Amino acid sequence: MVTINNPAFDQWDELSKRPLLDIKKTEKLVYQIFSDVQKDGDSALRKYTKLFDKADISDLKVSAEEINDSIELVSDELKSAILFAKNNIRKFHVNQLLEKDVIETSKGIHCWQEPRAIEKVGFYIPNQKAPLFSTILMLGIPAMEAGCEDIILCTPPDENGNIHPAILFTAHIVGITNIYKVGGIQAIAAMSFGTESIQKVFKIFGPGNQYVAAAKHYASSLGVAIDMPTGPSELLVVADEKSRANFVASDLLSQLEHGEDSQVVCISNNLQKLEEIKEQINIQIKNMDRKEIIKKSLKHSKFIYFSQIKDEINFINYYAPEHIILNVSNEDIYTSHITNAGTVFIGEYTPESAGDYATGTNHTLPTNGYAKMYSGISVDSFIKKITFQKINKEGLKNIGPVIEIMAEAEGLKAHKHAVAIRLNTLFED
Repeated sequence: MVTINNPAFDQWDELSKRPLLDIKKTEKLVYQIFSDVQKDGDSALRKYTKLFDKADISDLKVSAEEINDSIELVSDELKSAILFAKNNIRKFHVNQLLEKDVIETSKGIHCWQEPRAIEKVGFYIPNQKAPLFSTILMLGIPAMEAGCEDIILCTPPDENGNIHPAILFTAHIVGITNIYKVGGIQAIAAMSFGTESIQKVFKIFGPGNQYVAAAKHYASSLGVAIDMPTGPSELLVVADEKSRANFVASDLLSQLEHGEDSQVVCISNNLQKLEEIKEQINIQIKNMDRKEIIKKSLKHSKFIYFSQIKDEINFINYYAPEHIILNVSNEDIYTSHITNAGTVFIGEYTPESAGDYATGTNHTLPTNGYAKMYSGISVDSFIKKITFQKINKEGLKNIGPVIEIMAEAEGLKAHKHAVAIRLNTLFED
């Protein structure tokens, strides 16, 4: 864990690189699986589920009986925690709904927007290295608030053909019933094309490994929308001389356990503090269940010293982290200048894992620098906004000459005529 000392701007690009799999290396496999699923439907899904997940699946859809049985397998303690998180997430997202607001842009001209839900959406929920049932809350709640009619959930089974009970319980309390035992590239293909069991969707959401990310990228080229380009999970922590090194180290470790390709960056204007944090990582990692994964992901991670706060802020916006923790005493200096980030955690008692589960904000966020142009998931992610306009007679008299002049200048005479014929009628009347 080497500390980079006051890196020059021309080094920032290299420091901001993520440990991404070359999509070109996966293209052949993605194309092959998509082609097979498009041609053979459910048969191809069963074939690849056997190949990749070692499970023989006869009925791809999770039955109502399996869902009911899962409820009994989830502890009361976990049920309560999930319901607590659900309540907070719903409170945060319900306030994002757009209300109709009619604007009179000129006398007699009224314009407004109205939201319409995307009717068919698909969720991909990982279920192997970690059963990410919390993501069902993060996707399902805003989808339900938006009014999506059909929600398809795909998740890989274990070798016995079962889905983790917490995934089924969480889907149940959100109201998702169309759950399928399909994972990986083949799940994205199924939701892109539709099969005998799984219907085609209009937009696909959810995290996954880099093969799933590549599959989503390919699906977007076939006319299926996706939530955002995705990559490995990442966290940037800002620490100062007053930060508790053990707190910062725990946050870095929590992010690194996501996977071998996760990345953390710790920046500080205090060299001694960076050394204390690294020492704490070495101490705390000994007690981690996923220490082997963490050790591998640490190789992608960076510790950077900046002598000036303005350089820290500029680097944050250049890196555009998925998550950022401001474990500093002068947080306002940072919050007022951060322009590129998925979500921001402020203060030493706001760990990133709080947002992953239960504060109420969404944890499905842009990675790999896409926070420069993408937002995290919200109710808006599940709706389209349709604009409306209505012009009365007075309004057309006001705006008509403007349209005629502009249409004439662009050489679109039929556009001008569509206005002129109405104005002539008005003046004749």
